[in-house]
This record gives sequence, C-alpha cells and structure tokens, in this order.
Amino acid sequence: MSQPFRHSRSQEPYNEGVLLDQHQRPLRDLRLSVTDRCNLRCSYCMPEEEYVWLPREDILKFEEIERLVDVFLSLGVDKVRLTGGEPLLRRDLPALLERLATRSGIRDLAMTTNGVLLAPQAQSLADAGLHRLTVSLDTLQPDRFHQLTRSHDLPRVLDGIAAAAPLFPGLKIDTVVIRDTNDDELVDLIEFGRGYGAEVRFIEYMDVGGATHWSMERVVARAEMLDRLTRHYGPITPIQETSSAPADRYQLPDGTVFGIISSTTAPFCQACDRSRLTADGMWFVCLYAPVGLDLRGALRRGSTPEALASLISSVWEARRDRGAETRLAERDRTPLIPIERLRRDPHLEMHTRGG
Repeated sequence: MSQPFRHSRSQEPYNEGVLLDQHQRPLRDLRLSVTDRCNLRCSYCMPEEEYVWLPREDILKFEEIERLVDVFLSLGVDKVRLTGGEPLLRRDLPALLERLATRSGIRDLAMTTNGVLLAPQAQSLADAGLHRLTVSLDTLQPDRFHQLTRSHDLPRVLDGIAAAAPLFPGLKIDTVVIRDTNDDELVDLIEFGRGYGAEVRFIEYMDVGGATHWSMERVVARAEMLDRLTRHYGPITPIQETSSAPADRYQLPDGTVFGIISSTTAPFCQACDRSRLTADGMWFVCLYAPVGLDLRGALRRGSTPEALASLISSVWEARRDRGAETRLAERDRTPLIPIERLRRDPHLEMHTRGG
C-alpha cells in the first residue's frame, strides 16, 4: 500500500498510578457482556447448529455487575461497553444502564447491538444515559442477510438504525467483511451510513471464538479495502489521532469519515487496553485468551472490593498477551478452536465473551 495509507497508532495518555501490564498497557476499557444469548446466527460468529448456553443461575445479577464495575473503575477503567450475545435480549437493560450512567468514573458508556430489537428500545436507551451506540450490519441485501444470519430481520435492523440515529449522534455501523460474501458492498454501506450521519467501520474477518469456517483466503485486508474505495471515491486521507480505539479512521474527499479495524492483518496489540467480562463473571484479558479469571465465584464467596481489586490487579500486571500478533506470525493458520472444544467450553465462543 502506498505511503498515504500508512497509519500510525499511539496510546492515549493516562494518569500516573494507573494499572499497567507487562507491555505498559493500561487497564482502561471494559467490555461487559450481559447475556450469551443471541437472536441471530451470524456465520462468522455462530456458524454451528447447536450451542452450550451458560446456566441461568450463573448469570450475574445487575447488583453483581455494578459491584464488579465499581472495582474496575477503582483500578482506572473509564470506558464501559455493553455487549452480548445480543444485549437487548437482557430483560430491563435500561435499568442497568441508568444505574451505570450515574457513576462519574465512566467517561464513555457504550453498547453494541445487532439492531433487531433496537427500534422500540432506542428512546429508552437514550433516556437511561447511554452515551454511544454501535449497530452491527454486514449487508443491505435481504437474501444475503438471511444467508449470513439465518434470519429475515433485516427490515427490523434498518428500522432500528433509523430510530437510533437521531438519538445517538455519531452512531457507528460495524461490518465484518468476508471475501465473496459481502465485500462488494463497501461503497453501498458507506453511502447508507452517510444518509444517517453514521460512521461505518469495516472489520477484517477474525479467527476468534466460533469462527469455525474462517480461512485466510476469506479475509479482505485493510490495504485491499482502501484500494477499492480509492478507485471509487478518489484520494483517501488517513486521520491522525491519539487513541487506543480499534479502528483506523479515514476521510473521503467530501469529508465523509469511515474506519477499518484490521486486527487480522495489522494487529494493534501494542495499544490494546481492553478486557472482557462475560455474563457469568469470567474475565478475559485478551480476545484470544484460552482461559479467564472467575470473578463471579470470588464475588459470591463474599470477597471484599479490596480483595477483588487485588485479584484483578495481579492478573493485569502479569499480562503479556498479544493474541492477534501471535496468530499473525503463525505460518499455517487454521481456525483457532475446533468445534469439539467449543462444545466443551462455551466461554471460548465470541457470543459468550463479547466482541
């Protein structure tokens, strides 16, 4: 790729005393899964027919989520994103959002949804204090949507975006780009997002969790996406910014901004400040991590906030994970986790640990 498309990424400044791992990465961004259930079966996330669900009694109650979030806030976390599965399947979710929104330590309270249930809930989410919203949308074609998700709910997703866009300025639309599946819709999706003032972010197909059909041949790299978009729109300018956000952002000649998350071919592990808490309280410090820390168990055994903070601190300070970079260095790269292992351990699934 030519020089104009080289994108430098630097870490956001952080306060002294913040918790750092072995690569000097701060603990700042918590991805909080509120359910492992989902109402879609996307081919890159849930391609199989059967799944092992988390036991209902293991799912964290709202009060337990709040207690754990407070511990993370005390350790320097200031960004919280609600994920799933599909978070809008969690009953009374606006009530949890409203309670989290009162915490002054949360600088950024966001959520990612597939949009199917969004239209009737968009106003409640805004009223509850949600700051930012991301909607996953991989295609604008009904037949292709059904092929990708095993659902005919594209009209409901589009209605959800229409309802949410006026309430959440800067709405983001996330698209997983897969070769010979939806990679011919890059321009269409940018134009669709433009109509709602939304920023489209294209995501390279990743070999995480249950992506059992993944292969490197199906990955459309950032360089190729930019080349295709340049041929259509003309010169594209990278936006230079200091951020640990996963997307590199670019500007079209007319000022339209879009992003690319290139975690498969150009990993950004060196700036990663994210960790993930599953709906049943397992904490993962890397998206590729095979094992997590059981915070639910410690919480329900009566551990104090101080004890929980000490437990979390010890794990983060020992963290060396650079999962995406490790995968990139592998010569013969096949899907990360065999189906048999996924069925034995649902925590390895993306819909369980959150995106």
